[in-house]
Amino acid sequence: MKIYKNPNLNHKHCNGVIAIGNFDGLHLGHQKVISEAKQTAKKNGIPCGVMTFEPVPVMFFNKKIKYHRINSLEQKKSQLKNFKLDFFIQIKFDKRFSSLSAEDFIKNIVFKKTKCKYLYVSKNFKFGHKRQGNIGTLKKFEKKYGFKNIITKPLKKNNKIISSTFIRKKIRLGKIVEVNKLLDRNWTVTGKVIKGQKRGRKIGFPTCNLKLDNYVIPKLGVYAVKVKSKNFNKKGIANVGYRPTFNGQNLLLETNIFGINKNLYNTVINVSFKKFIRSEKKFENLKYLKKQIKQDLKQAKK
Repeated sequence: MKIYKNPNLNHKHCNGVIAIGNFDGLHLGHQKVISEAKQTAKKNGIPCGVMTFEPVPVMFFNKKIKYHRINSLEQKKSQLKNFKLDFFIQIKFDKRFSSLSAEDFIKNIVFKKTKCKYLYVSKNFKFGHKRQGNIGTLKKFEKKYGFKNIITKPLKKNNKIISSTFIRKKIRLGKIVEVNKLLDRNWTVTGKVIKGQKRGRKIGFPTCNLKLDNYVIPKLGVYAVKVKSKNFNKKGIANVGYRPTFNGQNLLLETNIFGINKNLYNTVINVSFKKFIRSEKKFENLKYLKKQIKQDLKQAKK
């Protein structure tokens, strides 16, 4: 999969099929869109790719929005490679790009730079300055700019539309088992291990600490997890929260990796959430905390 940092496609990737969207989480609904786009490309013997935006537009327009993403940009790229696409276009979403009119986006990006023949979008797709463009706008300019606009039907489960918004809500509620089914994989946080205050090590429970950065915050509490790096693939237990027993102030993802008891500072690890165990709570003292940790370990291993 060729990765482009701008829409200037080389000759062999022009005149193809492009699915446009944020694709945050690359859930089952997104997978359906990409699958349909690939089928059209195969049928017509033309290339197929995805166009997405970085940073996520909603976070660009509202700087107060944090802890929003289901997957990071690097995760998104890695996950898209599994679909065996021909190319991936990463549009830099900045002030200049956001000021493009809807027709200018179609004319200058879709028509001139990609020469797209088939454009896949969701029915609520909005684009152009102040989100003035929609599927009606795309339909209006189809003939003028030589592409066919295809609107994908949303994928439903239990009469609920599978969307990134819906999945974020489930993550915040700690419904990780449901989330993993909607993603068709375990929801995973990737980050570099940072130094903590070593309280866990002092009580015989060493942890690797990660900041959540822009990831959506799951329900605070304890989870059964799997932890992977370049050198290992282990099971573990993790806590998301502020460590109220120690009057903590900073949100952290703290993970105890089964079978590993060494310094992993600056190591990049992937923490995959398997199941929610219990909510975060404040304990009277370390004695009660240790007792609870032992129970949590049993439950996580089970």
